[in-house]
Amino acid sequence: MASKSLHLLQPMITKLESISSLTEEERYAVESLPIKAQALRADQDIVRDGETATQCCLIIEGWACRYKIMGEGKRQIFSFHIGGDIPDLQSLHIPRMDHSLATMTDAHVAFIPHEALRDLTYRFPRLAAVLWRDTLVDAGIFREWMACMGQRSAYEHLAHLFCELYLKQEAVGLASEHRCALPLTQGELGDATGVTTVHINRTLQEMRGNGLITLRSNTLVILAWDELVSAAEFDETYLHLRKRSVG
Repeated sequence: MASKSLHLLQPMITKLESISSLTEEERYAVESLPIKAQALRADQDIVRDGETATQCCLIIEGWACRYKIMGEGKRQIFSFHIGGDIPDLQSLHIPRMDHSLATMTDAHVAFIPHEALRDLTYRFPRLAAVLWRDTLVDAGIFREWMACMGQRSAYEHLAHLFCELYLKQEAVGLASEHRCALPLTQGELGDATGVTTVHINRTLQEMRGNGLITLRSNTLVILAWDELVSAAEFDETYLHLRKRSVG
């Protein structure tokens, strides 16, 4: 059972080590967390707006998103999450949810009781600081998304999102050579960027026509990284990654 938990919690350790170093004792403490693993189908709510959470959700495999349903049933996606992310970590201190968290693909997740995470942070203050750093990085990503929504064109916004999603996956070993998973529909990209599906379709065609990307079979291939970064005015500083291989 311990070895199974170690395997399931490895994405969390990889994610935390992408933003800070961990000691062997700290790694063992994370590996020893009690978890309840569960397989979820795509488009399934993990926790809903207004609910009171008693546990945090670690994404082991698959994709998830934070979202809120607006008037007339419109959805605004606030963030995308991949293996190693704990999207509802803030519920440890603010348990009443003010948004929903859902899977975007079939996913494998692990639920970690709040009391176990609190005990971990009490016993290992440096781990508490690393988790706090993770939430601060999330806040930085929110600020970038806000800047994109308010001041960038759809072309610039989508370019920025692709740069971000590639680097986040590369940092945890899920992408390389400017190729990464992108299992998102044009509608979901529209919900994240605040534009229509038709506009997303035209923007993707323009990017392809300019030789920046190809996108097929849920895989994004960035053909011209420097040009994509330039189009997005992308500065990766806000991701605060501890290290990154150069592709």
